[in-house]
Amino acid sequence: MAEKIIVLENVEPVSFYGVNNVHFNAIAACFPKLKVVARGGEIKIFGAKSEVDDFEGKLVSLIAYYHRRGRITNEAIAQIYHENATEVHDDTGDGDTLVYGNSGSIIKARTANQKKLVALYENNDLLFAVGPAGSGKTYTAIALAVRALKNKEVRKIILTRPAIEAGERLGFLPGDMKEKLDPYLQPLYDALHDMIPVKKLEKFMEEGVVQIAPLAFMRGRTLDHAFVILDEAQNTTLAQMKMFLTRMGKNAKFIVTGDVTQVDLPHRNDSGLAKSMGMLGKIKGIGMVEFNKKDIIRHALVGKIVQAFEKDEKNQQLR
Repeated sequence: MAEKIIVLENVEPVSFYGVNNVHFNAIAACFPKLKVVARGGEIKIFGAKSEVDDFEGKLVSLIAYYHRRGRITNEAIAQIYHENATEVHDDTGDGDTLVYGNSGSIIKARTANQKKLVALYENNDLLFAVGPAGSGKTYTAIALAVRALKNKEVRKIILTRPAIEAGERLGFLPGDMKEKLDPYLQPLYDALHDMIPVKKLEKFMEEGVVQIAPLAFMRGRTLDHAFVILDEAQNTTLAQMKMFLTRMGKNAKFIVTGDVTQVDLPHRNDSGLAKSMGMLGKIKGIGMVEFNKKDIIRHALVGKIVQAFEKDEKNQQLR
């Protein structure tokens, strides 16, 4: 008789076992001669060594599928446990998929410039993605970061923004520093919640695997083995941009996103985003993508709103 304990690392037991343990029971039923017991994040197997080894091999394949998709399906169990497949073929047939959302939804680059950002990521360690609101700059960047973390290309994700707001300052907001900053950083939380299960995300944040902080907190750090995204970069000064970019450490990936038309600094010309892009544009290893109205994937009205504001701004310049 053999005994084996398999630890489910980075797995949410409830979603893995299924409602009322439906997936776990289906798995265990495939090995009637084994005694299989699940206790939270551990699965214990008792029985003949050959069958225990077979069970472990299939379970490893199923866990790998879960890490890709964020869930378990009956089709995956059937392919692994009944068809003896060592790798489950996703039924989407779509090689553009970046990650799978918490509900199994497909998150992928959907527009020409989103796809360009994904393509440039492969050969560049620093990327600039600029363009109008709703064009998917930050969302695509975060999807790339989550994919890199799941594939163990990096050890942590760091998301940051300059703590500048239009019309108000943090000092006038109630609460401690975290409570002041959380509403401002909410768009970053929203994207992560689409891609990482809530409990796993909470654990990642407790362990520092996922960090969300204002730009000022980056000063003095060296960011090794990290995927770092600077959002709302149009609200950084040139000095802040230099400080941020020089945080890049070993095996790091940096993406800078922003919209040069929405500068909240007291003086628009203080923005360091366009200036830094102009200085760095010809350096090998740095890629740049300019998003436009065609990339806007929010409500259909958003594109028309952006166009109306651009038209008004041009008219003011002419006047």
